[in-house]
Amino acid sequence: QVQLVESGGGSVQAGDSLRLSCVASGGTFSNYAMGWFRQAPGKEREFVASINWSGTSPYYADSVKGRFTISRDNVKNTVYLQMNSLKPEDTAVYYCAAAPWRRTNLSSDKPYDYWGQGTQVTVSS
Repeated sequence: QVQLVESGGGSVQAGDSLRLSCVASGGTFSNYAMGWFRQAPGKEREFVASINWSGTSPYYADSVKGRFTISRDNVKNTVYLQMNSLKPEDTAVYYCAAAPWRRTNLSSDKPYDYWGQGTQVTVSS
């Protein structure tokens, strides 16, 4: 059983930056691809970014491409989401998730077996 704990959320102004972290425990971190998703009030959860087990293949939703960067440190069992040039529409609860490394279609929530509790990001204009 893998446990995921996110941190780093907060309230910022448009144009600011935040870095989210997600620490994994209870499993071999490098056995998992990792993803970030978000859910805004009244909306469905949506894909933000994913990264393969080795960190060599990041993938982004079009809405965040060029502004967000996903990375991972397999020694620290941590995945990061660096968020720059934040916009009010980025306001949401952000979740990290873990999928066994063989699974594909990481932009869907279906491959992911484990989810964190979420961290709130609020961007004001």
